[in-house]
Amino acid sequence: MAAESILRSKQVSAMIKQGFISNPSFSFSPKLSPSSSPQNPCFTQNNIKPTSSSTLYEMMSEEQQRESKQLEDKRRISQERVSKILDNAPFQNPEYGGVRDVKLCISSRDGFKVSMNVHRSVLIDQSRFFKDKLKQEEGVMHSVEICDCDEVEVYVETVVLMYYSDDLNKRLVKEDVGKVLGLLKVFSAIKFDMGIISCLDYLEAVPWSEDEEEKVVSVLGQLQLHGPAVEVLQRVSAEPSTSANGDDIFMRLLSGVLEAKDDKARREMKALISGLLREDATKNKNHIDSVDVSSEILYQLCDKCLSSLLICLSEAESTDESRRDRGLMSEIGREADNLQWIVDIMIEKKLGDEFVKLWADQKELASLHSKMPTMYRYEISRVTAQLCVAIGRGQILVSRDARFSLLCTWLEPLYEDFGWMKRACRSLDKKLLEDGLSQTILTLPLQQQQVILLNWFNRFLNKGDDCPNIQRAFQVWWRRAFIRQYVPEKDHSNLQITVCDYAT
Repeated sequence: MAAESILRSKQVSAMIKQGFISNPSFSFSPKLSPSSSPQNPCFTQNNIKPTSSSTLYEMMSEEQQRESKQLEDKRRISQERVSKILDNAPFQNPEYGGVRDVKLCISSRDGFKVSMNVHRSVLIDQSRFFKDKLKQEEGVMHSVEICDCDEVEVYVETVVLMYYSDDLNKRLVKEDVGKVLGLLKVFSAIKFDMGIISCLDYLEAVPWSEDEEEKVVSVLGQLQLHGPAVEVLQRVSAEPSTSANGDDIFMRLLSGVLEAKDDKARREMKALISGLLREDATKNKNHIDSVDVSSEILYQLCDKCLSSLLICLSEAESTDESRRDRGLMSEIGREADNLQWIVDIMIEKKLGDEFVKLWADQKELASLHSKMPTMYRYEISRVTAQLCVAIGRGQILVSRDARFSLLCTWLEPLYEDFGWMKRACRSLDKKLLEDGLSQTILTLPLQQQQVILLNWFNRFLNKGDDCPNIQRAFQVWWRRAFIRQYVPEKDHSNLQITVCDYAT
């Protein structure tokens, strides 16, 4: 009889769980996952160190009290926010026309509950969900309950904003991106189209921080709004042409830096591009379709720098020392600095192995280098220092022939320029260079170590601090050669291996 009475009165009563669960007469179930829930609050727990007299019961009691206090604080904050929202709600104003024929109850998981008497006409006009579910004739009271909400105030504010559909854009002004994303989730769940459009208009127009950008991309991806969300995501979505022409863009940017006229701007852009490429290297591991600077572009730029260096050095060498143009000499340092920058990028990208061989083959450049004043040429030796440090750290893996060839071509110039490098380069880490050089030498066969280190020994005795101090490498070579001599053991095992074929 009770059921029949309810049906006769045409009262709709539905339990809608976090985006509405269906019952026989009222169906809808777009659950919001925990990762997409609007603004989940976060509470910090203080670590309480139990004293020696604390019992397990006391510790559990303290933990329960903390949790209870957090729950009370959360509920109090929610009540304050809801009260503020409802203070000026149109349906609270007796002068608002129409009958408030829907009793809407919204409750959270922790039991906080808000009841509102609202207008069915507003709900069905603004929400396709309510239009589909509240089909009963006018003049009939309806009861709707939304349960297990993550943020009650977001649902309450959604209902209030339905009364301001013509003015929604202005009402979202000065709101933060996080709040608008929370509203957008609820708008999408109840199919409040005007609200969805207003949120997307807001997100398309407002600046985002990097953290907000990740949230926007994540939420729009979850909601699958398709068409309307495309414009919002255009600021972070690369056009196909951008990806296809990635090499052209990188070449333009890197070449622009190398050819910059203003030295200060050139240094700033070098630091900027290097930082961005380094950041890409760490983040692009999770992105299969990411675009990165290619090895071909980097080696083209290296060839360009090497050609420029050869031209500058050849021109300077053919000019009488007293008539050498100071601008030409400074250009040598500039081109060497450019080359160092490209080599640094290649090392970061793990592309430096081929350059070691290329640099080792620069016999003509090394010959011209020796004919230039040290104050102009020392920047060239910094390239050799870069490579030795990278090899010593295991960042570049090349054959022993390539390593020995590198040192045969460029070790003497490095020795000659070391004193100037120490005094003129504030950024030079002397110990790092000496360690890198030591490690590089120690990767060679023992006989090659001996040749290099005996030569260094005589040079160091004559030059002192103007020669790299690689005593550690000398000590290791000494122990290997005279103390811990390694003699391969003969294989005395009688292991025999027999292979038998069986018919299949």
